[in-house]
Amino acid sequence: MYKVYGDPLSGNCYKVKLLLHLLEVEYQWQNIDILQGETETPEFLAMNPNGKIPVLEIQPGQFLWESNAILNYLAQGTSFLPKTRWEQAQVLQWQFFEQYSHEPYIAVARFINKYLGLPKEREAEYTAKQEGGNKALAVMEQHLQSRHFFVGEQASIADISLYAYTHVADEGGFDLGAYPSIGKWIKRMQVLPGYISMTH
Repeated sequence: MYKVYGDPLSGNCYKVKLLLHLLEVEYQWQNIDILQGETETPEFLAMNPNGKIPVLEIQPGQFLWESNAILNYLAQGTSFLPKTRWEQAQVLQWQFFEQYSHEPYIAVARFINKYLGLPKEREAEYTAKQEGGNKALAVMEQHLQSRHFFVGEQASIADISLYAYTHVADEGGFDLGAYPSIGKWIKRMQVLPGYISMTH
């Protein structure tokens, strides 16, 4: 049985949890508290020398890290990873977009606000994240104006990658009401069979 090491309120960890539920795959969950330094212990660093969550234990002693790599591993042979080379490349395109153009702004702003309580010494950084985050949301909004999901005609791991932090972007100060196509897409994701909320 798979074992996931993560924080349930982390978007990157939630990606993995959500896909496992959508696929109806059983797993064990091990809470890891990053604020208490639990990713810096020798035991954790033996699983992921980069000291970050999530980590997927595939079998004893076999560990995979980086959330989008985990999604690609779990989605092999399922409907959440398209079959054609072109669509698979598009999935990767949106996953790289999520990691480079979306997460560094939206997830970091949320972390500063929700996890740290918006301390005064990080207010300028928090404010600076708003422009990049809104740029990423605008790119997503434009793409979703003419389609229901990011790649193909059904939900894929591209959607899961982007959904995790987008649906809680308001916790980082972003106004999702300004992006109606994203709002409709969020509702479509929330009615997928097997869907589970971040706080469930």
